[in-house]
Amino acid sequence: MLDAIRRTERLSRVELAEATGLSGQAISNIIRRLLDAGLVREAGRQKSTGLGKPRTLLELEPSGQYAVGVHLDPAVVTVVVLDLTGEVVARRSVGTPYADDPDVLIDRIVATIEDVISQAGAPRERVIGAGIAAPGPIDVERGVVVDPPNLSAWHLVPLRDELRERTGLPVLLDKDVTAAAAAEKWAGGSDRHGSFVFFYLGTGIGAGLVIGDEVVRGSSSNVGEIGHVIVDPDGPVCYCGRRGCVGETSQPRYLVQQAVQAGVLAQGIDLDDRQAVDAAFARLCSVAESGPGVAREIVAALAERIAKVVEDIANLLDLERVVFGGPHWEQLAPFFSDAVQTALKERFLVRSVHPFEVAGTALGADVGAIGAASLVLDQTFSPNPSVLLPEGQLVAER
Repeated sequence: MLDAIRRTERLSRVELAEATGLSGQAISNIIRRLLDAGLVREAGRQKSTGLGKPRTLLELEPSGQYAVGVHLDPAVVTVVVLDLTGEVVARRSVGTPYADDPDVLIDRIVATIEDVISQAGAPRERVIGAGIAAPGPIDVERGVVVDPPNLSAWHLVPLRDELRERTGLPVLLDKDVTAAAAAEKWAGGSDRHGSFVFFYLGTGIGAGLVIGDEVVRGSSSNVGEIGHVIVDPDGPVCYCGRRGCVGETSQPRYLVQQAVQAGVLAQGIDLDDRQAVDAAFARLCSVAESGPGVAREIVAALAERIAKVVEDIANLLDLERVVFGGPHWEQLAPFFSDAVQTALKERFLVRSVHPFEVAGTALGADVGAIGAASLVLDQTFSPNPSVLLPEGQLVAER
């Protein structure tokens, strides 16, 4: 019922019966419970068609429930609170501590969660849980962040349980690119349905997949590790031991190093200081955007490498679009020019059957955190029969 209302925004009881196949009496009983619980509200009446009195419309009550979303990026932690309609009602970003110490960072995440809940004015009893979007690899079953390459001190960190214990909230853990893809599917607009890849551009890169309106997670929920596709055989050595992996050649650290060697940026930048690297990367993008030159060549070459990977994914999976996003997308968007987009579309092998679209996320840099919170809301909305049955009972038919 909630899912049907969410998808249509406003429905009458008669339309709900048609959408769900439930009887009018069942609809009335359930709606009464949802109204009493503060999850839906009456929203005026439909215009009369002359065939009876106008029907009362129902919509979600935004303040009925709230969900927290946390995006853990090696450079920044973003925390948002969504209301029941999926709107961001509060947010905050804090820098990731340089030392990467898990306990220090978890303490900072917990404090930020409490601050953002307070900022949102959300009654604690209506906060139904927190979702965590973390860099992979992760162990979803145990709620563990395994060995993310850009958080060197994080080895088998039980992030889900630590946050659950310290906040008292139910907590879900998922991969950052999967959460971002879920956010686009949930809140990215009507054109985010179908099959697409969400290409994440942050301290690292990754690809979240939605195929036939379903988020793809893989056998261990670690889908999207495309950082080791080789795009330059003569490129730098990756930590995996090979040369020219797209993940290595897409890192701000590598691009800043190129710019320093070319004289575009001043010497003396500490390449092991993430904050210093991020600031230098922002300067590089600003110089590149100002006009032709070596800076633009460095960043344009990055765009070409990424386009090559997107091309392969799109052709392999017969996708309808790519959506770019992540913390660095806003800085890099100007370099995914019409020429790059046109080349991508022309390299799509079945373009005579259907087009391939290129777009940027409409959700901004918070897309990972929004996706994490969306995972929590999705548990509220998804019509999953297993949660309605006694433990151990199976569904024989659908």
